[in-house]
Amino acid sequence: MDQYLKLKLENQLCFPLYAAARQVVNLYNPAFKPLGLTYTEYIVFMVLWEKDDITVGDLGEKLYLNNSTLTPLLKRMESNGYITKSRELSDERIVKIRLTSKGWEMREKAATIPDSMKNCISLSPEKAGQLYTLLYELLDDIKEHQIEHV
Repeated sequence: MDQYLKLKLENQLCFPLYAAARQVVNLYNPAFKPLGLTYTEYIVFMVLWEKDDITVGDLGEKLYLNNSTLTPLLKRMESNGYITKSRELSDERIVKIRLTSKGWEMREKAATIPDSMKNCISLSPEKAGQLYTLLYELLDDIKEHQIEHV
């Protein structure tokens, strides 16, 4: 086998994952535009709507995002009045995030987004479920390998 075949784009698992993720996120943009949201802000909101009063570290772990990505995002969300940040009294290195009333109001505005997205992707429920399961298996596998290499 030609040693360079493995370098062909069509032989890479990473490329269709990357391209599909970008395309799916782009499908959300028309729903986000009237709300003034980005995809990353939306997923932060989803975590906070599920569990408010969370540390930045826990948020980053849940979303697979590092502090350098979260810091400017959370600063923007705070300046827009969606969240407040505070330091733990027992350990000032720990920053907690809480939704404001404006952040909770965004949940009402965003409530129709998941249903509208179902109409944009025509995978059967079975295939969508399989894809969901496989992607989380992949994320778990990557996380496990990262822990082993630390």
